[in-house]
Amino acid sequence: MAGIKRAIEAFDQPLGTWLSIGHPTVAEAAAGLDVDFVLVDMEHTAMCPETVEGMARGVDAAGGDTETVVRVPWNDPVRLKRIVDIGVAGVMVPMIDTVEEARALVRALRYPPDGIRGIAGSRATGYGRNFEEYVRTANGSILTVAQIETQQGLDNVAEIARVDGIDALFVGPADLSAALDLFGEWHSEEFDRAIEAVVRAGNAADVPVGTLTVDVRDIPKRVAQGFDFLIAGKDVSLLMDGIETAIDEYEEAAASTE
Repeated sequence: MAGIKRAIEAFDQPLGTWLSIGHPTVAEAAAGLDVDFVLVDMEHTAMCPETVEGMARGVDAAGGDTETVVRVPWNDPVRLKRIVDIGVAGVMVPMIDTVEEARALVRALRYPPDGIRGIAGSRATGYGRNFEEYVRTANGSILTVAQIETQQGLDNVAEIARVDGIDALFVGPADLSAALDLFGEWHSEEFDRAIEAVVRAGNAADVPVGTLTVDVRDIPKRVAQGFDFLIAGKDVSLLMDGIETAIDEYEEAAASTE
């Protein structure tokens, strides 16, 4: 079982960071900062499985305890099996709206007779060297995170949380706010109530709940709202923020010499 799966299930409040730049250097550098996991985003980027595999190798090359979790583009068993065959620690799946979709997600990640995952001598199996042992022990070992980010998902969140094999829920703030006609109103009372509904459902089912804070200044509020894990910061945003800070510092310094 992956370390990040154990940490999330134990409510140890692990921290991740979001990667949308598809280069192993970014993954290796982030992993070198001792975050518990990196989230590699395939849903809203041009990344292919080969790119994700390179990034997973980058994380491994950092030599620490950081692990790789991948957000796949959709709840598709073909896409899912190609990603878990890479040997990543977990997957996050967008737009899980019903119990049936949550059960389909779990089945896609498990070998028969518990699921429908195809069997192959992939990187996850040591390219076949650990083939039989991996197949015997893989079911239930992959962190499985269901995103709640629509009104339908919100309506069904209590039932989704109770699906066996769903390890955690994740509030997708942008999509959920848009679905509620509250896009960008991150601090509104109505959006807070929606968040609280997901957290309550997780608490009732003893299932951890996480979310993304692109603006790291929101971390204290999200922790106070009861989230059990966070993905803090996004590589592109942090890069741009750093450059803007450098510009401001330079302009201020240059102005002081005039």
